[in-house]
Amino acid sequence: MSSLSYAVRDSATMLRRNLKHALRYPSLTIAVVVMPVMILMMFNYAFGGALGAGIGGVAPGGGGEYIDYVAPGIILMAATSGSLSTAVGVCVDRTEGIVNRFRTMAISRASFMTGHVVGSVIQTMAGIVLVIAVALLMGFRPNATLVEWIAVLGLLAALTLALTWLGAAFGLVAKTPETASNMPMPLQFLPFLGSAIVPPESMPTGLRLFAEYQPFTPVIETLRGLLTGCEIGASALIAAAWCLGLAAAGYLWARAAFNRPLGR
Repeated sequence: MSSLSYAVRDSATMLRRNLKHALRYPSLTIAVVVMPVMILMMFNYAFGGALGAGIGGVAPGGGGEYIDYVAPGIILMAATSGSLSTAVGVCVDRTEGIVNRFRTMAISRASFMTGHVVGSVIQTMAGIVLVIAVALLMGFRPNATLVEWIAVLGLLAALTLALTWLGAAFGLVAKTPETASNMPMPLQFLPFLGSAIVPPESMPTGLRLFAEYQPFTPVIETLRGLLTGCEIGASALIAAAWCLGLAAAGYLWARAAFNRPLGR
């Protein structure tokens, strides 16, 4: 077998390990999925009337329900939540010595990280589908075509992959699982300072500029445009660039952290 074949085989073994671990200990995965659902219910039912009246609807003609505006942003939050479980899972393996054991075994060095990342992407995408289903039950009515739905899932998968690599890097540099669980928190709440809940135009000047140029706003606007027919403009290209940049940064950081000498 070639070195690539060995890497694929070992990565598949690590993927099965992580998926089985998630099934045996589902509490963290469930908590990560429940949070976006609770946020969606809170903003739609508790604040939706006031916020919806304030932004004047989401459809091109000014109509639509507030949930049609907020649902794409909350769906994105489900993608950001996956980095938390990745960071904790990787940190637990590292602090318990499993990473050091894998380093001394005759397996592909890339397989450990690949198994964690791919497993987390699968779990997070399943959670995203659940959040979409809940949003539909709550009244979200997208008018996307099949091609647009495929584009939505592709963009969410790209963002999830990028944030999962960042989560893996957090897990490798964190000293304890508790620290690892706190490090991805800014990623989870950054959409609130974007266009997830209200348009940036309604914010004070300084916050509006931050909201317009932070990574998640173009992703949210692209998702909203694909799902509800709003204008996308250049947001799609900017969103793709952010996903690529975050994925590269997370991968390089995680690889450097994993390749550090033992005991450092």
